[in-house]
Amino acid sequence: MAPSSDRWRVSPGTELHLGGVDPGSTAGAPGDEDATDAASEELRSRLEDLQERLWAEDRRSLLLVLQAIDAGGKDGTIKKVFSGVNPQGVKVTSFKEPSDEELAHDFLWRVHKAVPARGEIGIFNRSHYEDVLVVRVHDIVPKSVWSKRYGIINDFEHTLTEAGTTVVKLFLHISKDEQAERFRKRLDNPHKRWKFSKGDLAERARWDDYVAAFEDAISKTSTEHAPWYVIPADHKWYRDWAALSILVDTLEGLDPKFPEPEEGLDSVVVE
Repeated sequence: MAPSSDRWRVSPGTELHLGGVDPGSTAGAPGDEDATDAASEELRSRLEDLQERLWAEDRRSLLLVLQAIDAGGKDGTIKKVFSGVNPQGVKVTSFKEPSDEELAHDFLWRVHKAVPARGEIGIFNRSHYEDVLVVRVHDIVPKSVWSKRYGIINDFEHTLTEAGTTVVKLFLHISKDEQAERFRKRLDNPHKRWKFSKGDLAERARWDDYVAAFEDAISKTSTEHAPWYVIPADHKWYRDWAALSILVDTLEGLDPKFPEPEEGLDSVVVE
């Protein structure tokens, strides 16, 4: 049984202030890093079973939306949390800068095409929320455009849930000091340096703008049908345990079942 995910859930109508959420918190963890890692292994095993049941049931799907400030740990979360699942039933989509074709359509066009099919777990590494985050911070479109997108996003996610897709949204909350430390490690590691660009520092200079954009986006789009969870993510071991807890808690609530076997199998003999 997973711990209750309510600890990290942003209640609908709540005005989120990230300054009031300690990114270094380990509240609720089973113990120190070793104890929490052990608990995470148990949760991974449970997630593997639940994902197999969801895939076999083939009636519903789960969409996980991951957002974070640069170096927040989206890639690491995907790698650690889903290390034990059957890749056949999991699809990861990373949303980069939109192509000319994508820009020729509405902002949700490329997103809707990537939502998980029945039985699948879909993971968005960045998502449709970039269209109320990056476009706002960089003034790519006017406020009169991006401010209307909160309601459009809520309607879109409600449409998905009505069609049988459970939507879970995680914001990985790191501190500015932790971001700096992760950037330094990328620069110091020849095998990680490819993940760093000078443009990362230009984005870092907009930290306060991004925080304000995330606060508004999460406050306006955490709904009963598609809630946001804010996970303190300075400690990767705590981040992974929290993400696993939320996913297992959500899937246990869905309680997917294996289909009933074909009748008459008890008399079948394989020679």
